Amino acid sequence: MKAIVKLTRQLFIQFVLLFFVTAGEAQVTESHSLKPAKRKTLVAEQAKVQGSAQFREFSVLLNQANVAFTFPKGFKEIRAVNNEDFSFDYAMQMPGKDFEVWFQVKSQKENWASYERADSDNGKELANPDSLYIDMGKAHATAFTGDRNYFVRNMPQNVLTRYNADAGKSYLLNLLDLPATKHYKYALLITLQRNHTGTIVMVCFTNEKDPEFFKNIDRATNCLKFKV
Repeated sequence: MKAIVKLTRQLFIQFVLLFFVTAGEAQVTESHSLKPAKRKTLVAEQAKVQGSAQFREFSVLLNQANVAFTFPKGFKEIRAVNNEDFSFDYAMQMPGKDFEVWFQVKSQKENWASYERADSDNGKELANPDSLYIDMGKAHATAFTGDRNYFVRNMPQNVLTRYNADAGKSYLLNLLDLPATKHYKYALLITLQRNHTGTIVMVCFTNEKDPEFFKNIDRATNCLKFKV
């Protein structure tokens, strides 16, 4: 049984990474293939989203962390969960689908300034801000699953390059049955780090780990990346 579970997890990660690798090309192809009428509709939808209070607040965080974001086609903005258990900055769902994604974006610039000041003072000791994404990922994974029984992988270099990131991890989660997560069964948690700059956290939720889930991950996670 353990061997079957291990093989399933390996196949799942391979499938996810396959979509990560091909996502950039697919996104470019789709954007060029849009007809003028559809392109105008997409622009109008994006303008509507950018007028929301939640998006304006999110945009401030994006700028602080030096992250570029383009609202993806086929999604709808929803209210991000922000309570004592989960704190996220922005969220989207695909209407008619059991799929949504939550975002958390943090600047590390102030942390780096504090770290450098403490580094010159022998009486102080702070954690390296560029390693905080590891603890953030573990904390989120534990909060969603209730334990440390999750599957984690380092992001391959070609994926990091696409996001202009220096480090990152992905976590395959079997979720607790919670109202806050709308009783979703599974999630893929992604953390991305750009040194001296910021951290991106994305959580993609689903009830079925099928090919459609991977396509939706593809669409959802290609909407943002660190600026060069």
